[in-house]
Amino acid sequence: MRRGIWITVLAVVAFAAIVIARLPATWVIPDSNGAFSCAAIDGSIWSGTCTGLTAQGSSIGDVTWNVHALRLLTGKLSANLALNRPTGSLHGDFDVGFDKAVTARNVQAAFPLQDEAVKLLLPQNLRTLQGSANVDIAFARVVNNIVKQIQGRVEVHDLEDHDRGQVTSLGSYSLTFPGGDGVPQGRLRDLGGPLGIDGTVSIKQDQPGIDVNTYITPRSDAPAALVDQMQILPRDPQGRIEFATEMYF
Repeated sequence: MRRGIWITVLAVVAFAAIVIARLPATWVIPDSNGAFSCAAIDGSIWSGTCTGLTAQGSSIGDVTWNVHALRLLTGKLSANLALNRPTGSLHGDFDVGFDKAVTARNVQAAFPLQDEAVKLLLPQNLRTLQGSANVDIAFARVVNNIVKQIQGRVEVHDLEDHDRGQVTSLGSYSLTFPGGDGVPQGRLRDLGGPLGIDGTVSIKQDQPGIDVNTYITPRSDAPAALVDQMQILPRDPQGRIEFATEMYF
């Protein structure tokens, strides 16, 4: 009798494991209505694709995921995610713990700043910017929407400000975070263009935001209107314009 009970138990466990392993994504992921929805869903909750993802009516793109099931035993939801849009893409490895902290590794992305989905992530006063962005993040940890650690590089190329019908060329820039403990601070430098830039960007730890401190050196091809706007800013002994600001998200 005892042997029969164990066989029954093992059979039930095996059946449950098979069902979970092959659980269709459509059983747990909404495919219409709601804040998040997919035009079509294929695969399982462990490995699948959401085609035509929308968030609160905004088109996000096609999302593919592969969940590392065994890591659930460590108390983390770990998955490889990929997002593809007609204008760009993003992919990387992400972990979410019970404390809701998010760890990201090997994140790479490329997209235009004028993409409608990207604009939703930018502060209102920066949504007139256009250009192309490339992201290569080796490691990042986010707790309560605040970046606690980050190692990687972000580049923006051919940046332009399209404000009130006027187009102002701003050049290309890089922001590099070396990683490590302490307040995350990145080096901000220009990659060519009308402005020479050398400064830092520090990520606030009390609320989502950044502190920008940089020196600006206008070059000979800098637009006159842009130079005029900076005349009121202080200069250091070398004649460089000192610029500092706070930005909240």
